[in-house]
Amino acid sequence: MSGGPGRGTRGGHLWLVAHGTVKYRLHAGDGPRRGLCPGPMRRSRRTCALDPGKARIGVAVDDELGVMAHPRGTLDPRDPGLDAALRALAEREDVGRFVVGLPLDLRGREGQAARDAIALAQRVADATGCPVELWDERLTTVQAARELSAANVRGKKARAHIDEAAACAILQSWMDAQRISSGRPG
Repeated sequence: MSGGPGRGTRGGHLWLVAHGTVKYRLHAGDGPRRGLCPGPMRRSRRTCALDPGKARIGVAVDDELGVMAHPRGTLDPRDPGLDAALRALAEREDVGRFVVGLPLDLRGREGQAARDAIALAQRVADATGCPVELWDERLTTVQAARELSAANVRGKKARAHIDEAAACAILQSWMDAQRISSGRPG
C-alpha cells in the first residue's frame, strides 16, 4: 500500500493498522447491511472510536471538523443486538470510519484482550461495512481515569463514564496522529 498507513478498502478487504503499520486485513462479511459505508471516504463523514471491554464498549465520535472527540456512551458487548446497535450508531452519527482500541501490553505484545479487540473490529466491519482501524490504546484507561479525577468525577459516577472517556482518549490520539502525519495544523 502506498501513501501512508493502510486505511480504507482495497481489493474488497478492510485494512486495519496499529501505529501506522499494517497488521491485519479484514474482509467485511455479506451481512444484511453490507455497503453502509460504500466507496471512498467522504471528508464530511465522522470517525467513531470504540474502547472494547468485557462489560462495556466505550463510544466516542469526532466533531464535524475532526478536531475534538466527544463521548457517546457505551454499548454492551454481550447484547445479541450489538450488530444492529453498531449499524444504528453509524447511521445516526454519519460514521464513515471506526477506530477500535487495541490493548497491547506494555511491551507491545497481544494478549487475550487484544485478540478480543481484533474480533470486535471484524464484527464492526461486518456489521457496518465501514473501514476499521486498530489503534494502540495502551494506558488510555489510566489517562481517562486521571482526567475524570481532575474533573472531580469519582466513585460510581467515574466508573459509569470511564469507558466513554477512554474511547475519547483513543479517538483524540488517533486524530492528533492523523494531523501530524498529514502536516495539517492542529
